[in-house]
Amino acid sequence: MNSRRVVLALALSSLRYRAAASLASFVAIFIGCGLLIACAGLFETAIVLKAAPQRLSAAPLVVGGSAGFKLPDEESQVVPYAERALLPEDQVAKISAVQGVGQAVPDVSFATVLLRDGAPAESGAAVLSGHGWDSASLGGYKLTEGTAPNTPGQVVLDAATASAAGVHAGSAVDLAVNGQRQSFQVSGVAQPAQTVKSPAFFFSVADAQRFNPHPGTVGLVGVFPADGVDATELAGKISAQVPALTVLTGDDRGSAEFLGVNGSQLPLILLAAVFGGMVLVVMALVVSATISLTVRQRQQELALLRATGATPKQVHRMVVMETMAVGALAAVCGAFLGSLLGNWIFSTSGSLGIVPDELAFTQDIIAFAAGIVVTFAITFGAAWFAALAAARARPVQALAEAAIPDVKVNAVRRMGALICGAATVLLAATTVFMPADSAAAIGGPALLTGAIAVALLGPEIIAWVVDRFGPFVRRVAGRDATLAVINTRARAVAFAAVLTPITLASAVALGNVYSETTAQKAQVSAYAGQLRADVVVTSAAGGFSPDQLAQIRSTPGVSTSSPLVTSSGWVEEPYDGNGSDPLRLLGVAAQDQGGTVLTTEVTEGSLTALRGNSVALPVSVAEKLEVKVGSQLKMRLGDGAQVPVTVVALLDSPSSYASMVLPAELLAAHTTSGLASQVLVRGGDASAIMSALSDRAKNWPGARVGDDSTLAASFQASADVEALINYLLAVLAIAYAAIAAVNTLSVAVLARRREFGAQRLAGADRGQVRRMLFVEGGIVAVTGLVLGIVISLFTVLPMALTTGEIIPSGPVWVFLAVVVAIFLIVWPATALSARLAMRRNAIEAVKMPGQ
Repeated sequence: MNSRRVVLALALSSLRYRAAASLASFVAIFIGCGLLIACAGLFETAIVLKAAPQRLSAAPLVVGGSAGFKLPDEESQVVPYAERALLPEDQVAKISAVQGVGQAVPDVSFATVLLRDGAPAESGAAVLSGHGWDSASLGGYKLTEGTAPNTPGQVVLDAATASAAGVHAGSAVDLAVNGQRQSFQVSGVAQPAQTVKSPAFFFSVADAQRFNPHPGTVGLVGVFPADGVDATELAGKISAQVPALTVLTGDDRGSAEFLGVNGSQLPLILLAAVFGGMVLVVMALVVSATISLTVRQRQQELALLRATGATPKQVHRMVVMETMAVGALAAVCGAFLGSLLGNWIFSTSGSLGIVPDELAFTQDIIAFAAGIVVTFAITFGAAWFAALAAARARPVQALAEAAIPDVKVNAVRRMGALICGAATVLLAATTVFMPADSAAAIGGPALLTGAIAVALLGPEIIAWVVDRFGPFVRRVAGRDATLAVINTRARAVAFAAVLTPITLASAVALGNVYSETTAQKAQVSAYAGQLRADVVVTSAAGGFSPDQLAQIRSTPGVSTSSPLVTSSGWVEEPYDGNGSDPLRLLGVAAQDQGGTVLTTEVTEGSLTALRGNSVALPVSVAEKLEVKVGSQLKMRLGDGAQVPVTVVALLDSPSSYASMVLPAELLAAHTTSGLASQVLVRGGDASAIMSALSDRAKNWPGARVGDDSTLAASFQASADVEALINYLLAVLAIAYAAIAAVNTLSVAVLARRREFGAQRLAGADRGQVRRMLFVEGGIVAVTGLVLGIVISLFTVLPMALTTGEIIPSGPVWVFLAVVVAIFLIVWPATALSARLAMRRNAIEAVKMPGQ
């Protein structure tokens, strides 16, 4: 017990004399802990999905349609639908009949946009803002002026919208309802019970029924319990007596109001899991490299302790205690950083469109505890292994190693490197034979396994590079390079700690970005390549009405026009097995005499039969399901409806990004808005058609007329949201690795004060020492860059091959930026550290402890 106290006292007292090394370990653990806690918060947010209701805040219970598709091959996994799941009108009566229900208020939503000078008043405003006046009670709306809309043609505006538009009771306003411009009289202005960010337009009951895009259904039902009835108990009764519904209370009600909340669960889990795993590996490598470097610099001191009677166990315990003391302080500080980082990452994700603004970030004690526990585990493991070699070495042998460290790694590290290298090759080879839409999930880990292999073999890699390319470096860099090459070879173990984060940063940057740009280009090309159009008409006001579609078809020069509807869904019987990744659904008009907007070759059947309940399947999907033309399928569409369809055609679609094609009318009926937001037009003279449609579009609110590039741009916008997740991951991981590189490099340079003093006493000036350090840093930077490029190729090249390309796609400036960034990391840190290391005169520096 006494010996343990002595060891602990010695460990704590030694920290004050090793400020630079302790600070390096502190920074690595501090930032890593913060990132882990941030990831835990993102994961908790995805599980909880807390979104406080706004327009529905006054209703204690909100009842919606099915929560999502229960996967047939999973016991409990439910995937949220892409569209709002609706309820039949008769369900309202059943809910009202449940004992304890005081009032059940149905709510319908339809596309409504305020117009100013014929155009939408706010770009990007939510369009599903039209409701019946009876549902105003769900948000506690109270009239502040005017009366309720009792007759058709009247509307009540919320106070914020009325104030912004400068209207009041009795004014006339123009609204785009379901894409059509109409004039209404403002019968009143209503103030909600609490702040509601989205605009709300309340119409008469007759108008609400007329505008409902899905007649016979309601979007949701707000329930007010009878006096004295507990809302939670009533929710259980409704669920039991009216099955297949989703009954929500508390903040869960927000997921019924805001459609994007449930759909953000999978992206958030992906962001948290992928980023968390990446941070875990990066942190393990960075912390291990930093601690190993600090222990290596103390090799002579530890050897002297052994020589004066300290046992291996005592030396090992002392190193671990020192590191854990620093780690404990860093973890506590990292908890504060984790809160800041978590909120910043989440808010950034919201601003980029990855998650909806209404979703609240959740980070409680569980997230903090998980991050701190994992941080302690990584720190302890890194310290334990770093101290193992020094503690086991014999005193005389340790003193010799302190002078010239052996660059050869032990058998365990070599075996680990071989396993990680083999895993990198195996992952890359597996990726080549996988569909492009799922290849990234398999190929991405190759970056980490490759970086681990480099970390394990780092000293030998540095030594090999110097032995092989040392003469070339001397010829290029001049006489100052001679000593730099010798130093790099002698200090290969120390420089390996710098090599690891540089390799990791360049590999993650190049691998993540170029694999994503390659996949994105293939995805957009595959989706847009299935369609062709000379002119594309797009609506920003909710969609196109049947009258507008008829006007487009009758425009002179138009030979073919087709509404384009997009959604996602599953083939339920026979089950397609896509699980949480539903198939993309395209809705187009049937082929007519003027042709079709589909470019995909029909291998069997005909698109002229694409009417009613029918579907055209990609050949790859048909083969997987073992169906053919004429087969009957049951599809689960985006709103949860199960629809029987007949296969009328097989399409030679790209296997990686295949789309199932349905009639536009069928698919639109099962989307939230019920309308197509784009129309594809073909004809003889594209410029004449565009001119004619532009003239007509002046009377269509929010309509824009463009060429065929608009089609690719719309798919690109959707793909950009997915790509932003990878970019955000890459930026954060690179930033951490870059900080770690500066960290370890600074420690390595500052520990050489005595060496620099001896060189200056031998005749070298400060400039020559700095140039020597720059050459050393350049050797490590170039080596790390080359290794990072090679590792990234194991992810990028297989991704390119899966998309049918040989050369990856992406901007060249990204590669150049990574190269410049690496040198901006290494050389400024070297210059600053050298300046600090040579502040004292040469004689004082030689007297200082160090290597």
